[in-house]
Amino acid sequence: MAATTMERAFQVARAGQCRTLGDLRRTLIREGYDSVHAQISGGSLTRQLRDLMRVAAQG
Repeated sequence: MAATTMERAFQVARAGQCRTLGDLRRTLIREGYDSVHAQISGGSLTRQLRDLMRVAAQG
């Protein structure tokens, strides 16, 4: 079963594939996910994703 948009966003963020939310959204859109901008929004969620990307970038 394919991951939901939200699940995939967290997977991508943890993997260190993206450095910004814009990169993350573009990756999900390229992978064929729908409603990315609507689903990846809100202060708490975007903060969590940014934190995960920052930790992943630090190695």
